[in-house]
Amino acid sequence: MASTLPRRAIGGVLLLVCVVVAPLAGVAGFLGAAAMTAAVPVLAAVGLAAATSAGFLLAWPAFHLIGARRGGKAAILLAVGLTVAVAGLASVAVFRPGPFPGPASTAPGVRYWDLPTGSRIAYVHAPANGNARPTPVVFLHGGPGTPGEGIPAAGKVLAAKGFEVYAYDQLGAGRSTRLPDVMGYTVARHVADLEAIRRTIGADKLIIVGQSWGGSLAAQYLAAYPEHVAKVVFSAPGALWPGALPGGDGEPWDRLTSAQKERYDELSSAPRMLAAFLLLGVNPRAAHALVGDDEADARFHELALVGKDTTSCPGTPPRTPHENRQGFYVNQVTSADFQQVADPRPRLRQVRVPALIMRGECDFIKWEATYDYRRTLPASTLVYIKGAGHAVAADQPATYTALLESFLLDRPLPLPAYTSPTPPR
Repeated sequence: MASTLPRRAIGGVLLLVCVVVAPLAGVAGFLGAAAMTAAVPVLAAVGLAAATSAGFLLAWPAFHLIGARRGGKAAILLAVGLTVAVAGLASVAVFRPGPFPGPASTAPGVRYWDLPTGSRIAYVHAPANGNARPTPVVFLHGGPGTPGEGIPAAGKVLAAKGFEVYAYDQLGAGRSTRLPDVMGYTVARHVADLEAIRRTIGADKLIIVGQSWGGSLAAQYLAAYPEHVAKVVFSAPGALWPGALPGGDGEPWDRLTSAQKERYDELSSAPRMLAAFLLLGVNPRAAHALVGDDEADARFHELALVGKDTTSCPGTPPRTPHENRQGFYVNQVTSADFQQVADPRPRLRQVRVPALIMRGECDFIKWEATYDYRRTLPASTLVYIKGAGHAVAADQPATYTALLESFLLDRPLPLPAYTSPTPPR
């Protein structure tokens, strides 16, 4: 009897382990299969088979130790039962699409370019008043995948000064094309799209105004096509080259309040979106097959709304959001691709295109990331804007517009150049 009790205790513990490990084996099988295929039915089948196998392999010795007369049959029943339970939970929490709103309506003035790259790009255009200047202004939004809506207010001022002004939704964002193969979202594709836009509008050179990631993209285009850039503005730019910033260029989510953090965690940890995030690390095509663009973009839009006012200085009034939605997969896949690009700085050190760099007082982007532009670009000027966060145009619109207008018209800037390599104290 004494020797039987420990065996039964071990068997009981093993049964408990079985109940925990079998579902985990199912998850591991699901993710492991994604390394070889993006077919969701195959991933589900492999996951369920892994759960069943792990359940049986643990349950059989457990029932043997307990002394069950029909241990093999009991092990099969338990393994199948666990698999059915896992399948039931997964069908509701992971495989069933959640409710999400339909696509945003088309705003007035939106047109489309069908580019030779294969991208269908939504854009808005503010024509020049009077005699048009020869070089158009193109605004690049941030993200990747975080479009604006309409022509920026500063763009209307520039149009009144004779500039043709364009703002477009980058590939995979807003009302532009979503690619059937998400691995096509690369930095090189975005650069190719911008070059195709230049050709489409018949411009020899562009004036580029890049916000956040748009600044990073502007730098990539400048390195590739310096002869086609007349001037460039970097407004709160992201990393010039991620390899120079092993810890990243800054994290806006660190500024969330407790309530915002709770809502962010609720949205990002929903089982279906959590599965998509996990699959992205293994096979982005599988993530896309599980959660399609409309649903992923709607969820990503909700996440963005949680933190929309955390990137400004404290006390800044909340901003009214628009409905031109973010692109989830272009954000995730382009960001991953950006980590692999070659260092553009040796090329940019030879480029003498006039550049203006705007840095907000409360920007979450690390100072090292901002100053990398100043020390790399030989014809650059850095200005420091008090009372502005990451969205300089929204936080200090008058200053932002005055800086743009003065820089583009070769007038003295309304703010002094900031020349120190260290941030203001």
